[in-house]
Amino acid sequence: MAVIIKKMLVSQPQPASGKSPYFDIAEKYGMEIDFRPFIKVEPLPAKEFRQQRVSIMDYSAVIFTARTAVDHFFRLCEELRIVIPETMKYFCMTEAIAVYLQKYIIYRKRKVFFGQNGKQDDLVKLVGKHAKEKYLIPVSDVHKDDLMLNLDVKKIHYRTAIMYRTVSNTFRENEEFDYDMLVFFSPSGISSLLKNFPEFKQEDIRICCFGPTTAKAAVDAGLRLDIEAPTPEAPSMTAALELYLKKEMGSGTQNGIR
Repeated sequence: MAVIIKKMLVSQPQPASGKSPYFDIAEKYGMEIDFRPFIKVEPLPAKEFRQQRVSIMDYSAVIFTARTAVDHFFRLCEELRIVIPETMKYFCMTEAIAVYLQKYIIYRKRKVFFGQNGKQDDLVKLVGKHAKEKYLIPVSDVHKDDLMLNLDVKKIHYRTAIMYRTVSNTFRENEEFDYDMLVFFSPSGISSLLKNFPEFKQEDIRICCFGPTTAKAAVDAGLRLDIEAPTPEAPSMTAALELYLKKEMGSGTQNGIR
């Protein structure tokens, strides 16, 4: 039986520009799209950061697993009046995060590194090639330890530092939740879904995840993962959505997907 995708929820803030690829997809496939984060990020005040007794200047490299971590790392550096030396190296989970660094630094390949496939194992191998560095990992107060466990295996010298908080956005009681497709970008988004809707049943709802840790969180929660990005064919979430919808629409179903 064909399942019509009429309404999609993207768990991110609405794009400021009306030229977002999400709007193009919605128009092309006749879908309604809502933007609503399942989580919100709150900055950790500099005063609370100091209580962790982390000296940023003690480290020669930083590992970024998300653009949010990039923002809060440089925010805290500014608040603490820390001038990052030109010799600092940056290791990023994905190329997209590496490119995002240009918002704060002059991009030079000799000090910015990223995994080729966007997977955690690729990043760990890359870090392992620079094992003499001392790594700082900016994280949220809610984070997975998989990366750290893998770094321990490689005997990498690192320290995690909480630089922001991840808080669930609550839905109103009895609020209508009538989506056919849900798009997630963090494990916390998955947790928030199940917290807000403890009786959630996926059934025909498509689950889409960006990033390996988000995908793993969905699977660990017992959800069926329908779309995952990034991949070599689809480096972005919108590219993955386009490939999926194009494939399903090409199977003969009209005005919807199977």
